[in-house]
Amino acid sequence: MSLSKIAVNKPVTTAMLMLVILLLGGISLARLPLDLMPDIEIPVVIVTTSYSGVGPHEMENLVTRPIEDTVATVSDLEAVTSVSSQGSSMVMARFDFGTDMDFAALEMREKVDMARGRLPDGATSPMVMKLDPNAMPVVMLSLSNGADLFELQTLAEDTIQPRLERISGVASVSIIGDYTNEIEIKVDQQQLNAYGIGIDQLTQVISASNMNMPGGTVERGAEKLTIRTMGEFETVEEIGELPITLPSGSIIRLKDVAAVEVIQKEISTISRTNSQNGIGIQIQKQSGTNTVQVANSIDREVEKLRAEHPEFELITIMNQAEYIQDSITSVAKNAVVGGLLAVLVLYVFLRNIGSTLIIATALPISIIATFVLLYFNGITLNMMTLGGLALGVGMLVDNAIVVLENIYRYRSEGHSRKDAAIEGAKEVSMAVSASTLTTIAVFMPIIFVGGITSILFGEFAMTVALSLAASLLVALTLIPMLCSKILKVETAVVGKPTEGMKPKKKRRFPGFYEAFDRGFEALEQTYKKALGWGLRHRKSTVLLAILIFVGSVSSVFFVGVEFMPSADQGEISINVTLPTGSQLYETDDVLKQIEALIEPLEEIEITSTTVGGGGGLGGGLMGSSENQGSMTVMLLGLSERSRSDVEVADEIRDLAKDIAGAEISVSTADGMAMGGSPIEIKVKGDDLTVLEGITDDFRRSIRQVEGTRDVETSFTEGIPELQIHINKYEASTYGLTTAQVANAVRSFAFGNTVSQFRESGDETDIVIRGEESIRQDLANLEQLSIQTPMGGTVPLNQVADIHITQGPTAINREDQQRLATVTSDISGRDLVSVTRDIEALLVEYEMPEGYLYEIGGENEQLEETFADLILAVVLAVVLVYMIMASQFESLMHPFTIIMSVPLAFSGGLLALFITGRTLNVTAFIGLLMLAGIVINNGIVLVDYINTLRSSGKERSEAIQIAGPVRLRPILMTTLTTTLAMVPLALGIGEGAEMQAPMATTVIGGLLLSTVLTLLVTPVIYTLMDDFSAAVKRKLKGKDKTAISSQKLG
Repeated sequence: MSLSKIAVNKPVTTAMLMLVILLLGGISLARLPLDLMPDIEIPVVIVTTSYSGVGPHEMENLVTRPIEDTVATVSDLEAVTSVSSQGSSMVMARFDFGTDMDFAALEMREKVDMARGRLPDGATSPMVMKLDPNAMPVVMLSLSNGADLFELQTLAEDTIQPRLERISGVASVSIIGDYTNEIEIKVDQQQLNAYGIGIDQLTQVISASNMNMPGGTVERGAEKLTIRTMGEFETVEEIGELPITLPSGSIIRLKDVAAVEVIQKEISTISRTNSQNGIGIQIQKQSGTNTVQVANSIDREVEKLRAEHPEFELITIMNQAEYIQDSITSVAKNAVVGGLLAVLVLYVFLRNIGSTLIIATALPISIIATFVLLYFNGITLNMMTLGGLALGVGMLVDNAIVVLENIYRYRSEGHSRKDAAIEGAKEVSMAVSASTLTTIAVFMPIIFVGGITSILFGEFAMTVALSLAASLLVALTLIPMLCSKILKVETAVVGKPTEGMKPKKKRRFPGFYEAFDRGFEALEQTYKKALGWGLRHRKSTVLLAILIFVGSVSSVFFVGVEFMPSADQGEISINVTLPTGSQLYETDDVLKQIEALIEPLEEIEITSTTVGGGGGLGGGLMGSSENQGSMTVMLLGLSERSRSDVEVADEIRDLAKDIAGAEISVSTADGMAMGGSPIEIKVKGDDLTVLEGITDDFRRSIRQVEGTRDVETSFTEGIPELQIHINKYEASTYGLTTAQVANAVRSFAFGNTVSQFRESGDETDIVIRGEESIRQDLANLEQLSIQTPMGGTVPLNQVADIHITQGPTAINREDQQRLATVTSDISGRDLVSVTRDIEALLVEYEMPEGYLYEIGGENEQLEETFADLILAVVLAVVLVYMIMASQFESLMHPFTIIMSVPLAFSGGLLALFITGRTLNVTAFIGLLMLAGIVINNGIVLVDYINTLRSSGKERSEAIQIAGPVRLRPILMTTLTTTLAMVPLALGIGEGAEMQAPMATTVIGGLLLSTVLTLLVTPVIYTLMDDFSAAVKRKLKGKDKTAISSQKLG
């Protein structure tokens, strides 16, 4: 018993099943977590190690290389890169996509543990951690009141930070600002020398005097008392009264040799919002939590904090939830508009409210059923899954159209409603099942092909496949059941054979429908003539199709190629780097200039400035620098501005180009970027000087290439440093060790934190240091008096040699070779064209022996991803062929239908050329979709031809009947699919740029292939049929010859 017969015979059961789907779908939709993109696990593990006071060269040899040697033995490793800088080492292990990163991190920890014995004693234990994209802030806040920044810091640390950290799903809250106090003990060196004591003695006395110590317990009768020795400072004045014992035995007070006062700690970071100084607050969510839900919870808590502290201004600079919700809403609106357009097409063709509503029910039920399947598969509602639904809206009614059209035809021939519903659905059940399976089949390779393609588009493919499966179920159950109850056919045509669904009675808009009927009849007559001509001139028809194919495909040479389409997220990043050694206030001055220059721009909503950090992964792990700063510029929503983020960024770049003494880069945020620069040239070799020369040459050459922007090398100006080399022999004659000299220099020149002063739960650092004159003049430092154990003093330059040097800021390595890079952004041209021009330039460069270069960046990812997608297309075509061969029980007929696939590809490429869009990964996914969509028309057509031939019709007659009969449903399914994608193809709204190339490709390919399929497929069918018959005759002739030979024998 067929599925449709069960549904028609049990209408109540069928209705209840659909209601259950609707109920579960509503619950699932409410519980589906929202996110911008699928959960992507970046296959990178990082090992960080510190070794205080050690330069880049020593870090490379003593720390980085031993760790690299060990890490290189980890399985599934793709590459190992490292950065060795002043006192810090970072080794990054990159794995293949799809690697189990929990296991990889565990194996890394085991390997690194083995390398610890090879590290120097002064190095910290290496820290191993996975690179987590969730470490990026989901919400950024700014706290300001235009007055006391130290009060703001206290409010942020004591009130706001703990309140936000208590929110479910929040991982951490970081405070950006350094507005705190410290207790400074400024030592008078002359007084120390006069009393014959050293700064080390003061340090030891202060540290030993400021503590509370437990002392065990003591009994008092039956009571046991805890003993505590109380010695912590209770007031700042008490520190100055601290007794110091002199070598002579007499006692002085600390205030006799040092000034004790509370001062503002030297600022190392400045945070500013809309040109107003303040405190920055960044909130990270926990891995695996719902971004929108967490961000909304943060918003509610922030509103409470604003109400409780109206005297402060707490501004939301960035909230990922807003862009996610706007993007998802935009795609959902496009899906709704597309669905309405599809229903409108149905009504225009059917001209019957009942028939239209029957088919229209397939749309919401299929979508809601998909929500159930997404929920139970643990898939989030994101741009990919919702984009899959939006792109599939038009396809979800295709099966219903074919089933209803056939039921209508049976009903018009005089069958009862029930019989027409059962037999009509049964007749096309194999065809619609096969067409659905072929469409689903093209998405399966995406899920299993691996790599970044599978990670990014796996959920997209799964969503489309699940929704199509749901639409097939609805088409074979609900549609026949509803047709058996409410489908009406005009009485004038009941009992008369019909060539399709052609309602005769027109109720509304008679003028429009008369014109539509005349137009469609003219189209039908033209199609009949063209089909007849094609069957009579088969060679000419095939040649014409080939010419159209070649002409369309040639447009690919004029279509740009890039990795991912850029999305306007309304966020611009400005990074500023001054010469190494520049001070914080100099970097701040440059950023203030930029703030003043961009203030008049109408598109800007908020600016957030951070001075004292370069930002990014490297800046976060390797420390910040006073010569670096960054600014985040948040723009108004797309509907509130007339220019794109790229256009605004170009103007900012133009405004800032005349600021002297700083490197300024301006870029737009891109949620689809997979990290790294669009263009990256890696140069490998041993000598840093040679590498620097090569990269400088490359930078000059690449700047000449049209479309390049912000071309930079990995080499920066070396760090100027003062190196103090202790003469151990001279020092020992005065009874001094290297550690004693180093501690004295650090204490006098920089200062040492010797203890903490606790008051009301707050801790304030107690810092001991020398006078300002020591830090302001090198000659004073050279004459710094070092206290000897014998009670005398000796000048620093008598026990040490002092040199000013300059070395590299960092040494980069990849795969255990030294590495230098040249990076560039692109503007105005596509990635592949720019890369091709750069390759042509660099191939002429004569590389020194032992040095090599390779081009990486997004281009490398593009090549890997396109290779995966080409494999996916090949697998998809093979799967489609297998499904059709099974349906038709023929090895030849599937070739007839598959011939429409290259025609569809050519149409897709032509559409990209006409619209000016690039061929990128999403457009390639559109081509893959075409492989499954366009053959549906061929399946429906060929299936009906075979049915007519089985009933006794001659081949040519069967084709000439089947073509016009299937013309209407083919046009209906094509128009519903294409019109449903039009809103997405227009790329209107937040985040719509992702689906636009995909929708454009499908629309162009489907329109061209439909026209050619209606004409070319019947011709190919006859050619294949003739070929098959010739093969059979030849085989039959061989069999007869063999039999005759046997008889003669």
